[in-house]
Amino acid sequence: MLYLASKSPRRADLLARLGVPFGLLDLDLPEVRLPNEPPVDYVSRVAREKAGAGLLKVMSNPSAVVLGSDTEVVLGDRVFGKPADRDDAREMLQALSGETHEVITVLWLVSAGNEVREVSTTRVRFGALDAALLDFYLAGNEWEGKAGAYAIQGAAQAFIAHVEGSPSGVMGLPLFETARALRKFGLFVQDRAQ
Repeated sequence: MLYLASKSPRRADLLARLGVPFGLLDLDLPEVRLPNEPPVDYVSRVAREKAGAGLLKVMSNPSAVVLGSDTEVVLGDRVFGKPADRDDAREMLQALSGETHEVITVLWLVSAGNEVREVSTTRVRFGALDAALLDFYLAGNEWEGKAGAYAIQGAAQAFIAHVEGSPSGVMGLPLFETARALRKFGLFVQDRAQ
């Protein structure tokens, strides 16, 4: 049985697209970057901690496989997590304005006897964001709960000049990498094109 260790409705929606049945595990884990921790190591550690905590919850099921994932927006060495408030969101978006940043998503699939890690790094270039566009976007509250204060699938599409990599990775679960990891566990991934 596959479990998704996430409260994110976007991750659940993305995983459902692969046609694999799964259960949800609601976890609350701190996401704190360690001093001098490289961004990809931080994202990987948090994703692994989610998967591991989820596995502890379902240990009574010996066939349990838990998927943990984390996504962060990175510009240089700065990691943009979820904004604390509207002012924080504005500051993040102003920093990303006119810049190319990376969106790093790491997923871990873990079971009692196996684990697989997949990494997706997507480069996203924002156009220049003027004050009126930022005010309009921030008033909609779409920024809430989103790494880097934006969702690629929402109104923030108007900010994006170029994407190189996985759009689903930016949304929180890279489907190509997820399908590859599921296959390594022998879990069926339905071909939605048929």
